[in-house]
Amino acid sequence: METESTLATIKMMNQDLVRLDRFEGENFTRWQDKLKFLLTALKIFYVLDPKLEPIPDVTDKDIEEIHIERKKQEEDELICPGHILIALSDRLYDLYTNTTLAKEIWYVLENKYKAEEEGTKKFLISKYFDFKFFDNIPLLPQVHELQIIVNKLKAVKIELPETFQVGAIIAKLPGSWKGYRKKILHNSEDFGYMPFDFE
Repeated sequence: METESTLATIKMMNQDLVRLDRFEGENFTRWQDKLKFLLTALKIFYVLDPKLEPIPDVTDKDIEEIHIERKKQEEDELICPGHILIALSDRLYDLYTNTTLAKEIWYVLENKYKAEEEGTKKFLISKYFDFKFFDNIPLLPQVHELQIIVNKLKAVKIELPETFQVGAIIAKLPGSWKGYRKKILHNSEDFGYMPFDFE
């Protein structure tokens, strides 16, 4: 007899909802968030909880409810690693395929790629602060380049308040914009949007 989680897994796997990008080694946080959502929808994310109690040994005094609970947890602990593995690129799948515990796969990936992402965060922050606009290059492509950096910061969960971004952009304007920059900085109005139109 198939349990509720097995039926939910089969149903989810047959839906387009499961079109999860395979993790190649980049954008770990985004991939992990999507996988958490999928595993939660399948009602098996709980097996990754570090505080989850191990399945107790079978005893004669177990009531039917405990048998059902034990069977569900055993099945979920078998299913969960498979879902994590199929969401990995072939290279990473081959690397972790012999790891049978979902928790172990999850935390090894988290430790490796979150640490790498922290390095990426520092790089992106540095790139954002070092960015400058130049007179000899068209302005729109430069604005687009800055927007890409801001979007990458958002992807690694670094949110920059709009007021901060406006101030940073004003500070990054080229020397030829000096008069305009001075006018904006001395304006008493608090801009929550870009006060100039690049287009």
